[in-house]
Amino acid sequence: MLDREHTKPLPNAYWGKEPSYIKHELLKAYLKKRIGSRATFSALSATNRRRKGPEPRRAEETQDEVLALRERRRAPSAREPPMSTQSRIEWTEVTWNPTVGCTKISPGCKNCYAETMAKRLQAMGMRGYENGFRLTLMPGRLAEPLSRRQPTVYFVNSMSDLFHEKVPFDYVRQVFAVMARAPQHTFQVLTKRAERMAEFCRGVAVPPNVWVGVSVESRKYGLPRIPVLRGIDAQVRFLSIEPLLEDLGRFELTGIHWVIVGGESGRKARPMKSEWVDAIKRQCDEARVAFFFKQWGAWGADGEKRSKTANGRKYRGRVWDAMPSLTQPTIT
Repeated sequence: MLDREHTKPLPNAYWGKEPSYIKHELLKAYLKKRIGSRATFSALSATNRRRKGPEPRRAEETQDEVLALRERRRAPSAREPPMSTQSRIEWTEVTWNPTVGCTKISPGCKNCYAETMAKRLQAMGMRGYENGFRLTLMPGRLAEPLSRRQPTVYFVNSMSDLFHEKVPFDYVRQVFAVMARAPQHTFQVLTKRAERMAEFCRGVAVPPNVWVGVSVESRKYGLPRIPVLRGIDAQVRFLSIEPLLEDLGRFELTGIHWVIVGGESGRKARPMKSEWVDAIKRQCDEARVAFFFKQWGAWGADGEKRSKTANGRKYRGRVWDAMPSLTQPTIT
């Protein structure tokens, strides 16, 4: 027979909440009452580790946002900039953001995921995002890759563009110096500002562990970046054709080592047609260029709009994850 304690109605704050949330909050209140707040945090952490798996996340959610949620429990003075974080981007492993923020320069920027996320992190009080999506240098993050010995693939500036006009070349040189000092890692540098990247690279030797790439979303804005990229002396040059907004037609792939293709995700996503992907895949095969299909995004191969997860990553019935060779020296 249930006692009076167990038959009390739920507080109004719990109405409409998920059962897992209610269970978590009730457990927290019980532990705090019995063993104190510090022990409560440890006990809850142990409980979360025993779960069968993580709670589902939004497709665009990253580790930066998870860290921000955790840090809201701390005093503002204790909040520190996040270290390099594990990425949910399929073609990399870890993101490293020595700058944050950017400005829009082409149609591919219209529904920028980084802008939305930066504003969200700003609202959460995450240090480094006090300016929202306004370009901000983060020199305190420069040395982060040097503390990791295990060979790792880094996407440089997932929340910005290293070759933005307001990033001084002196600062870019510091970023390249760090990458040169970490030969065990692979660094993927992607930009929409191909001319500025080419200008910088004319004055430096691009380290062999640094891959340089440009975004290609359309014929008018994206295709002109390819010949500029081709003129940069780098071990790996790649194209990120995402979001693919139209049929690109025929284009030259000489000197290109890797092509990533993907559709746009999010509530306002624009559709990507399967025949556009077919044309790119055919040209990659002809040029013997590694082809990586990242996602359909919000619009499936059948032209129907649904979640990114539901549409999946399969193209022609399989996953395409080809990458250039990752041969890196080891640290002794």
